[in-house]
Order: sequence, then C-alpha cells, then structure tokens
Amino acid sequence: MEDVRVTRIAVKRLKVWSNKAEMEFAVEVEILGRVRHKNLLSLRGYCAEAQERLIVYDYMPNLSLFSHLHGQNSTECLLDWEKRMKIAIGSAEGISYLHHHATPHIIHRDVKASNVLLDSDFQAQVADFGFAKLIPDGATHVTTRVKGTLGYLAPEYAMFGKASESCDVYSFGILLLELVSGKKPIEKLGPSLKRTITEWALPLAQEKKIEEMVDPKLNGNFVAAEVSRVVLVALICAQNRPEKRPTMLEVVDLLKGESTENLQKLENDDIFNAEIHALSGADGSSEFISEEDFKTKSKEAAVGSQPDQVKQ
Repeated sequence: MEDVRVTRIAVKRLKVWSNKAEMEFAVEVEILGRVRHKNLLSLRGYCAEAQERLIVYDYMPNLSLFSHLHGQNSTECLLDWEKRMKIAIGSAEGISYLHHHATPHIIHRDVKASNVLLDSDFQAQVADFGFAKLIPDGATHVTTRVKGTLGYLAPEYAMFGKASESCDVYSFGILLLELVSGKKPIEKLGPSLKRTITEWALPLAQEKKIEEMVDPKLNGNFVAAEVSRVVLVALICAQNRPEKRPTMLEVVDLLKGESTENLQKLENDDIFNAEIHALSGADGSSEFISEEDFKTKSKEAAVGSQPDQVKQ
C-alpha cells in the first residue's frame, strides 16, 4: 500500500476586499517572507488573484494562548506552569528576533495572547504581522496611525502614534502578566469601572505578594522563583516611560534567569519600592485608554502620519 502522509495547514482568507485589508495582507506576506525563526509562524504560501487573498501557514493544533487562558480551552487547564514558562521564553525569543536580528528591524505592533499560537508541543509561534512596521537603520521610532488592541498599547503609542520596539516590549509585559495570572489585560469591576492588569499587579509586587497573582487554575503547582522573575520582568516592561523599559534581548536573558546580578538589579528597581515610587511621581502602571480615547487618538495620530514619519 502506498504511504500517504497528510500535512495539515491553516489558510487565512480575506473575507471582504478593501484597500486597508489589501495593505495588511501585503505587509503580512512581506514580513513572513523575510523572517525565519522557530518562534515565528512560518509562511507556506499565498494567493493573490483578482480579489482573492489567501495566506497559507503551518497548522497550530493547540490554537492560541488566548484560547487556553480565556477561550474554548480554558476550562481544561492544559497550561501547567512548565508550559507557561516555555511560552513566555519562546515568544520573547521570537519578538527579540524581529527587533534585533531581522533586517531591517521589525515592530510587530499587535503583541497579544490571541497572536501567540501554540504547536503540538506548546511551542510559542508569534503570528499575525498585518500591523507590523519595518524600522530603517538608525531610526528611533516611526510616527504612524495607531493600530493594535486596547489593554496592550503603550501610552506613547496610543496617545501620539509613536511606534518603536519599546511598544512591543510594553505589550509583551502585559502578555506576561496575563500568562501568570489568567486575567485579561482590562478587567471590568462594574458597569462603568475598569482596572488594568498593571494597576492590579504592581501593588501586589510592591507588597511582596507575588504568589497571590498566580492563576488559581494551577492549584498551587508552580515554581515560586520563576513566577517572581516573570512578574518582575512583566512590570518592568509595562512601565509608562519607554526609556526605562528593557530591550527584548534583555527580557530573554532575564526570563531565563541566566544572570544573578541582573536579577538582583531588577528586584531592587525603584518601581517595586512603594515609598520611593510614590515620591518620584512616576507611574509604573499603565495609563488606561478608553475606547473613545483610542478612536480619537487614532484619528489624531493618523493626521500626522501620511506617510509614516521616521525619527532618526
């Protein structure tokens, strides 16, 4: 009998053609064609005939991180702590590749749980490059139309349209808190009251109550030192001041715990000392951007970003 091997693929199809959708399709195909990394979703092929637009990827049998934290797989609790740590480091390495090894460097602009896909071994695959931007050598940021998802947007990007690698770092910090806690980036406390995940997490970190942040679905089965490391890295990433955020290369090293000295510096950062932090007047938690503000700022940023403005 002939040996027939079946390869499963995923096909992303553009439902309704528009100039905006066409641009996002072109960007995604270009980015996917440029990058090769074990933690970035691979392009198998694409179709662009008439108004038909298809992108073919490897199939991810474990769907997305979002599905396991908040969606259809969340009740099964398939993500033990070891898998979560593996996802944290893998997705960090994928984003680090975009920022530091791709030529030119690439800003993802939509790092979030639903854009981290999981293969059969729960290896993280960062996906969806429709909003990505190529950053020319020597540029510090690009001023552009605001894209992305509320709850993950860095303040300087949401308010002024300034996109840089640091914006992805901020988004990744939110993703790490989500991974540890199982909470969504924005939590509804009442009909008109909302709280960001950093507003909830930072006071707990300052009070050394980090283990209280851990997802109850883990039933206490986690490595305390690793949880502490991930939470501290997350909050350093999700600071309002972009100049104080680490690079993704530094994030990878911190998550792996390879430098005791760097971890000590992290633990002693002023953001984790409530008194010093309050006296400095710095706000380490995220500024909450409402949906109305987001729409307004998106339009304002767009006015000054046609075409994109590159700052050297």
